[in-house]
Amino acid sequence: MSLVKVVRVAVATVWSDPDARTADTVVTQLLLGDPVVVDEVRGDWARVVATGQPAPSLDPRGYPGWLPTGQLTDASTMDDGPSSVVDALATGLRAAPGGAVVVPGVTLGTRLAPAGPPVGGWLPVRVAGHPDPFWVPDADVRPVPAGPPSGEQALEVARRLLGVPYVWGGLTPAGIDCSGLVHLAWRRLGVRLPRDAHEQAEATEPLPPGRERPGDLYFFARPGHRIHHVGFVADSGRMLHACGDARGVVEEGPTPGRVATQSGARRVS
Repeated sequence: MSLVKVVRVAVATVWSDPDARTADTVVTQLLLGDPVVVDEVRGDWARVVATGQPAPSLDPRGYPGWLPTGQLTDASTMDDGPSSVVDALATGLRAAPGGAVVVPGVTLGTRLAPAGPPVGGWLPVRVAGHPDPFWVPDADVRPVPAGPPSGEQALEVARRLLGVPYVWGGLTPAGIDCSGLVHLAWRRLGVRLPRDAHEQAEATEPLPPGRERPGDLYFFARPGHRIHHVGFVADSGRMLHACGDARGVVEEGPTPGRVATQSGARRVS
């Protein structure tokens, strides 16, 4: 069984094992409208593949994991027309312009399909599983960029998440991990990178030592092990990253541990 569905809630957490849900078994998160392929249903849980989060070493179709079936809906009401992307760190969808929020916590990087032009500062949008359009403040969304963005633009998106808590598997301004920060910043700009750090390294262009510039990526690996950490190159040799030791997104100079494990810089091209 393989069915195409989309996420119907603002944020859906994906787990490696539905029967053992702890912080360590979170693998990623999905945002409202994200497509998935459903491979298996077990009671109230579905094993899915998130096709918008490449993970070649796990599944050539995307990132696999489990989430509640109630967080999914049919994709048939959506289309491939122009889309907007949430630029605010978080916003809410309303049933009418200026009305009460009915879908709270819609986060940065969420794709929304406009259902018409803005009206009085409110944009009507289509959401899968709902026959009538919702409304979002027009100031909270932007058109998906048409041209290739720069690393500097991705760095500026990431800087807006300074102070966000570090959460393993997190992909939102409520909590995020190192590769999630990179994935989300580029997603906001319309670029789809792999979800995990070691595969982000494989999808980017290696740079000669000293040729990195702000917006490029530093990668880190212990001797004999695969890459386990990634961060944005910032100004003056600093790095902006979601750091487990610091328990959040920080911008800092090189620490001895990072210097010892740095495996090079790479560029999204």
